[in-house]
Amino acid sequence: MKGTVYKSTGSWYTVKTQEGNTHECRIKGKFRIQGIKSTNPIAVGDHVIFQLETNGDEAYGVISDIEERKNYIIRKSVNLSKQTHILAANIDQVFLLVTLRNPRTSTVFIDRFLVTCEAYDIKTVLLFNKIDIYTQEELDEIKYLASIYRKIGYSCIGISAKTGKNVSKVSELMKNKVNIFSGHSGVGKSTLVNAIAPEFQIKTTEISSQHYQGQHTTTFAEMYDLEFGAKIIDTPGIKGFGVVDMDKYEIGDYFPEFFALKVDCKFNNCLHVDEPKCAVKEALDNDEVSWSRYQSYLQILNGDEDTYRMDNYEGQ
Repeated sequence: MKGTVYKSTGSWYTVKTQEGNTHECRIKGKFRIQGIKSTNPIAVGDHVIFQLETNGDEAYGVISDIEERKNYIIRKSVNLSKQTHILAANIDQVFLLVTLRNPRTSTVFIDRFLVTCEAYDIKTVLLFNKIDIYTQEELDEIKYLASIYRKIGYSCIGISAKTGKNVSKVSELMKNKVNIFSGHSGVGKSTLVNAIAPEFQIKTTEISSQHYQGQHTTTFAEMYDLEFGAKIIDTPGIKGFGVVDMDKYEIGDYFPEFFALKVDCKFNNCLHVDEPKCAVKEALDNDEVSWSRYQSYLQILNGDEDTYRMDNYEGQ
């Protein structure tokens, strides 16, 4: 039998068939040693092959194989830093929720996320959430940030998941796609899902006033079918998002504005750091490339990971 993984709790997987039937499944024992370098060999969104088995009065599925993924999105494992954790697979679109406070999302985090999505060819939309609570100065900052990313080619929408502002625009973009919502804990992922599909009533938690940091309300990934033909994958909040297994000469290719200028660099393997006649550095000097984007690039290039973790953000 074939099906799609809708929920993963680590040892059990909820799999839905094309006919709409759901089965609780486990992994066949030897499946774990098939060379998958991840803490979770199967992720939500995976298309799998399974067989139904019975044990007394209990019936469950046993997953024997996984079909080739068209893409996936990963983060470094929290417990095993040298391994990766697959957040979701076979994704059409990622919505990254960004907030200026409670918690603050840094541009470094945004750029690392976008680089990873570019590397795996996943379309990304930036959602600047909580616009109902910001001061005029903060709203101006959002407009400035949105202008940076729109210039590069990313869609940006200011929303309020709490009041419903521009939520319909998000729903329209989601139609007929497998969508994933991501971002730090507390940015409003679950609140947004509830605003789009209130029938699911995903648990939400207030922000901790002591630490200005969201509490983890989603402990595992899960996919939901929506009435208007969209699918949502809800994931746990992310504290740190690392760029995994990326050659230093490829990193610049995942910054679209750098990649577009690369052909004009003197050297085809230009790292855009100290090389002469670098088109990216010239564009930077002419304010044609964002300094915040370039700083993010340098941090990724240098493997500087501590600077983007949530507990190092201003205001934590």
